[in-house]
Amino acid sequence: MTACAVGGVLYGRRSGRFNGVRCAALKAGSGIEDSDVLSMFPTLVWKAKLKEELYQRINRTILERLDQLRASQPPLRPGSGWQSGQDLHTMEGFDELVQAVNTMAGRILEFLKIGYERFEITACWANVLAPGASHKIHAHPNNYLSGIYYVSTFDSANTVNFHDPRPQTGVVRPPVTELTGGNTDQVVVQVEDGTMLFFPAWLEHSVDANQSKQERISVSFNVMFSSFTETMSKPLW
Repeated sequence: MTACAVGGVLYGRRSGRFNGVRCAALKAGSGIEDSDVLSMFPTLVWKAKLKEELYQRINRTILERLDQLRASQPPLRPGSGWQSGQDLHTMEGFDELVQAVNTMAGRILEFLKIGYERFEITACWANVLAPGASHKIHAHPNNYLSGIYYVSTFDSANTVNFHDPRPQTGVVRPPVTELTGGNTDQVVVQVEDGTMLFFPAWLEHSVDANQSKQERISVSFNVMFSSFTETMSKPLW
């Protein structure tokens, strides 16, 4: 986990999106013996892939439960979406997913050197996007971490967009010779079945329109410190 080594991403700015990873110091020049680039206040996104046997078992169970939850609902029209209630983590059949989320969250908090007594999943819900459906830019207030687990993805329905949380960088927009992590305002992360993403709950994200002919299905979740949810403020989403 480093601040500049990012795999499976596209950098986007304005209407452009390009492959690229760049992490290098400035070239030494006349009168300069050495140089370095310091990464400060990085925005981190953690990407993990569950083992195939595990994610296939989890996905089968999720799809069966969602079929039951949607049994009384009409089929989704093109361009429309459906979300379950936010209590999937309390339902039978989601135990292995909950365990994976808790394990990953604990490792991330350890990586960040965060001190805490307990954390908990404050919400967990399914997202189903019919062909043509998208999800507008949003964040998840009053949570520390948010995440997405991918159940059914397809070509042209296998990305998520993360947006630059520093609006002041848009005050001046000079032309760039190449899109990199240092000058982009959007990062597009590619995902597949069994992928799990974690990111700061304040980081705005969105989903482009589903260009496949199948329903794109994911499960989102939030994680917060238990003492906060008990004594300070409830999650807003």
